[in-house]
Amino acid sequence: MKTILLIEDDEMSGLRDRLQDCCRTIHRARSEQEACGLIAVVDGVVIAVPYVRLHHWQAALTAMRRVPLLWHCTEQKLPAQMDWGFALDGVLFPSMTASELKHAVMWGARIHQQRRRWSEEREQLMQRIEERKWIDQAKAVLCEIRGISESEAYDFLRKQAMNERKRMGDVAASIVKVYQLIHG
Repeated sequence: MKTILLIEDDEMSGLRDRLQDCCRTIHRARSEQEACGLIAVVDGVVIAVPYVRLHHWQAALTAMRRVPLLWHCTEQKLPAQMDWGFALDGVLFPSMTASELKHAVMWGARIHQQRRRWSEEREQLMQRIEERKWIDQAKAVLCEIRGISESEAYDFLRKQAMNERKRMGDVAASIVKVYQLIHG
């Protein structure tokens, strides 16, 4: 990461100095308003706040922009059943050496990228499943109305999509919606 946003309550932790080896630039924010103004220019965020406020910051930062989020844990005692939240990519500890800190930050960035790819793939798969449902429904409608086989209905949908320069799922959805409108 080239630029890190450090969210912290106080400057006494010395974390900023320890993070200098991990990036070129460190911006500091203590409020959501300050973070909002800086989040657009950073490659990642280190949240150095108590555990009780971690979820609040995760939600606030994720709503602003999706970037790698790492938590600097200074807690002496954590709950037995911890909820790490939905967007945390790594945890940093005060006992880490400079090289361990650098590797943890790099690993967090990698985890974030991987999670983002998985999310994009999931969205594509969900879209394909939804499209497949429309196609199957449209094939059933065409078989009923035109008295054709399922393979002929599929060929009809494919040709219609090519003629209209649309996706098959869009053509299928149109057919099903019109049929539902007419037949209630």
